[in-house]
Amino acid sequence: MAKAMGEILSMDPAEAAEYTSVEVGASVYDRLVRFNAGAYDKLAGGYAESWEVSADGKTFTFHIRKGLLFHSGNPVTADDAAFSLQRTVILNKGQAFIITQFGWTADNVKELVKAIDPLTLQVKVTENLAPTLVLHALATGDSAVVDKKLVMAHEQNGDLGNGWLRIGNDAGSGPYILKGWKPSESIELEASPTWRLGAPALKRIIIRHVQEATTQELLLEKGDVDIARNLEPDQIRALANNKDISIDSTPSGDQYYLAVSVREGPFAKPKVWEALRYLVDYQGITDTILKGQMTVHQSLWPEGFWAAVNDNPFKLDVPKAKQLLTEAGYPDGFEAQFNIPGIAPYTQVAQAVQQTMAQGGVKLKVVTFEQKEFITIYRGRKKFEMVMYLWNPDYMDPSSNIDPFAVNLDNSDASTNHSPGWRVSWQNPELVPLTKAADTELNEDKRKAEYEDLQRRLMQSSPFIMMFQANTLVARRNNVKGFQIGPIYDIIYYDSITKN
Repeated sequence: MAKAMGEILSMDPAEAAEYTSVEVGASVYDRLVRFNAGAYDKLAGGYAESWEVSADGKTFTFHIRKGLLFHSGNPVTADDAAFSLQRTVILNKGQAFIITQFGWTADNVKELVKAIDPLTLQVKVTENLAPTLVLHALATGDSAVVDKKLVMAHEQNGDLGNGWLRIGNDAGSGPYILKGWKPSESIELEASPTWRLGAPALKRIIIRHVQEATTQELLLEKGDVDIARNLEPDQIRALANNKDISIDSTPSGDQYYLAVSVREGPFAKPKVWEALRYLVDYQGITDTILKGQMTVHQSLWPEGFWAAVNDNPFKLDVPKAKQLLTEAGYPDGFEAQFNIPGIAPYTQVAQAVQQTMAQGGVKLKVVTFEQKEFITIYRGRKKFEMVMYLWNPDYMDPSSNIDPFAVNLDNSDASTNHSPGWRVSWQNPELVPLTKAADTELNEDKRKAEYEDLQRRLMQSSPFIMMFQANTLVARRNNVKGFQIGPIYDIIYYDSITKN
């Protein structure tokens, strides 16, 4: 498999937050509960075969399957499950916020998450949350079960084995064993003979880091790779008549957006954010540059997902943008730096955005970065003015997208919650109680209406300009079948792939 994957920072499931590391983790580690391929509207058991929820929605009891084994040969127990959740909270890295929203902290998680017996796990939440939200959040890599005995044998200075796991060592029980990771080069996976559903058909999968789409195309045509993941429209069109290759398109939860830091300068003014919304040729970009790859979607919860708002009220309107910039105090526009990852489709879209922004007087200097450096700058809110990036839901619930963008309780540089709102230094206290109400509402219809209202508020008055929702296009040689691409990167599975 050829894939641009220079963004990986860690392979520890308690820390991994990048697309490829989380995707690979879904095949290396089993989870408490999960969405099975092709059935994304219903939770299924992972290493838990069944569960119950108390009447007050605060206590969840999970029953672990008998006879499960880690890749090491150690048995999977409820104690491993409890340790794994506790470890994620205590380390507080990566996407720990997905489960710390339950009220779990390093100080209380060992009391709230316990093994009642070798095959029974009990977890308690202290926050008032809809039970479906809790279960959806637990169907993520944050609930990946790690081999406690093996991990703790490699602990150093109280790091709970993070140093050992983050460099590519394996402590999982999933369908594939992580045999090796060479940063910005390759990942090697080997079928696990002890996988609870039986060993996968493919004995080995190699994922090669191939940055350029044209190179991926050539490798695929020659048969040097079986699957290419990052092809651009030109390559897709070029392969359309190749009888040995098929193109699979799957709706994705990936959403591409512009964001501006509101700390200082022109971007500190809401009128400027509003003006920028009218300086993007959304339809023109999807009709030409992104043809087949993306559709216009201006809300931050993907179309096709429960409670999504599908309004697209903005279009390229240069006179309106100039009027808003004049009202903001910038009748002649201004200059700014525009940071992007140096790969497709960012590079092509950025050029189009640069051109239409210039029509309104906003002169952007496009600066490209290696993905890892871009992520470090953006997530660390190091000095930047404007960026383009993407967001993919961390779990299948609207709170996954709305909370990180709408709620920023601690805007200090010392904050440990590096949400998009924090990254751009933006706070809107009015949204906090509204978001909390939606997260805790037990009536499904009312909860849906509250999330729809929040989406429209953020669409109209935030420093985030949502632009496009992606289709995942995968090019494969015809002798390869069964690659399951889910709508979010957390539910992409390798164990069903076959090759004749």
